[in-house]
Amino acid sequence: MKQSFLSLITLYTIFIQTSFAQLQTGENVAVTNTEAGKVRGYIHNGIYTYKGIPYAEAKRFEYPQKAKSWTNTRSSLSYGPVAPLPDPTTSVSDEPEFVFHHDWGFTNEDCLRINIWSPALNDGKKRPVMFWIHGGGFTTGSSQELPSYDGENLSKKGDVVVVSINHRLNILGFLDLSAYGEKYKNSANAGMVDIVSALEWVKNNISNFGGDPSNVTIFGQSGGGAKVQTLMCMPSAKGLFHKAINESGAARPGMLDKATTQAVAAQVLKELNISTDKVDEIQNVPFQKLSDAGKKAIQVVTDRLKAEGKPVGIPGYGIGWGPSIDGNVLPFDYYDKQSLELSKDIPLLIGTTINEFMPFRGGLNPNTTEQQAIEAVKKTYGAKTDAYLSALKKAYPSVKPSNYLSFDFTYRPGAIRFSNEKSALKAAPVYLYLFDWQSPVMDGKYKAVHCMEIPFVFNNIARCEEMTGGTKEAYILAEKMSQAWINFARSGNPNHKGLPNWPVYNASNTATMHFDNTCKVMPQHDGELLEVVLK
Repeated sequence: MKQSFLSLITLYTIFIQTSFAQLQTGENVAVTNTEAGKVRGYIHNGIYTYKGIPYAEAKRFEYPQKAKSWTNTRSSLSYGPVAPLPDPTTSVSDEPEFVFHHDWGFTNEDCLRINIWSPALNDGKKRPVMFWIHGGGFTTGSSQELPSYDGENLSKKGDVVVVSINHRLNILGFLDLSAYGEKYKNSANAGMVDIVSALEWVKNNISNFGGDPSNVTIFGQSGGGAKVQTLMCMPSAKGLFHKAINESGAARPGMLDKATTQAVAAQVLKELNISTDKVDEIQNVPFQKLSDAGKKAIQVVTDRLKAEGKPVGIPGYGIGWGPSIDGNVLPFDYYDKQSLELSKDIPLLIGTTINEFMPFRGGLNPNTTEQQAIEAVKKTYGAKTDAYLSALKKAYPSVKPSNYLSFDFTYRPGAIRFSNEKSALKAAPVYLYLFDWQSPVMDGKYKAVHCMEIPFVFNNIARCEEMTGGTKEAYILAEKMSQAWINFARSGNPNHKGLPNWPVYNASNTATMHFDNTCKVMPQHDGELLEVVLK
């Protein structure tokens, strides 16, 4: 009976998402106020939509300020500029591009923009706000990069306000010029300060869009999940969000230290032939020249540290653009007691996909024999091969030889560690998940690849058929997952009637929701396997 009901819901969802939805546009349509002036969006399928609204502005490497006011109603119908890429996209790989279906947008350093989807304005409701942070590490990406990021269906399904943003990335967001003057004090984490500015904008403006500023959930995937974890360490972000969801983003074991980031900055100035007394000249260097200098500086500092026998940046990551402990914006590392204490009262939903990047890194031919698979394992794990295979078959008794190297051991350990550390505080609930569902596209080769869960979270199967296959099973699972995320945003508890009971996680019960065609809760099943891989 329950399955028939879910099938009926799924068919209705397919009909709604594939039918011609009403579009309302015009000078007096979807007009509302912000602190800086009125904005005009459009209404599609009953959802008020606004794109590209400035939430702040900033000179290069400086602290963001409130956006300048405007007099006339600002048209906000299309996405705004995205942060420049260190390596501009000039070509793509055909098949993955078909699956992921990127929208690269247009670039401009003036990229502090916010997008909003809301079911209604000025109706007296205080809707939960779901604040999405895009992936791409701390270097690339945007709020429009993937079709799965569109907030319309999630907003409509959950009666929630969905928000997404662009912010400064790469060298623009994380070059540490703090040694060269007060105005660059926060440049080491400018990209994260931008996100705090966007959250402040939400606090001051989102009620005009039907949202409740006292019920904000930050959620993000990959680099966006890492940004969620970073926000939980930022004193300036405290009180601006009330729940957190981290999807495949807890892999980083730590942040860069100030000595390293300042060494990189000094080398950037040297590469650009800018003296320290003329540091402001860096604000006028063309972006590509600046970015290339940053790449060279990172390599020089990396080589220097290696030659000196010193640790090189973050274990497993080395030196790159991203958050660092600057003593101000980020005073402590991720797992320091002070950071965990700062966000101890924030409910957390966290998890990963079962395969992540492994379809690209460890995929074997479906016709791979047992002996061929064992030889491939030996190339990766050497003397640990027997222990690895034994633990693998305990964790996955039905595993095929072609899947011996298809499981993720990068993102899941971080999610488990963060869950253990946070749940030990016994102050706010933690819910852990693993996304097991296997995509049928391209004969199943993409499995549960990195980003695969996002269309399900946003209830965007129809927008992402190239990734999900658009199957009936995909629609059914999207109903379950999106509702769990909505319920968590509303109350801090993801449980609903479409799922088995999802217990709060702790290091003893290790309760994990497995999202698949049949969803189930299990204790951690791969502990021995992770121990073999990581030791």
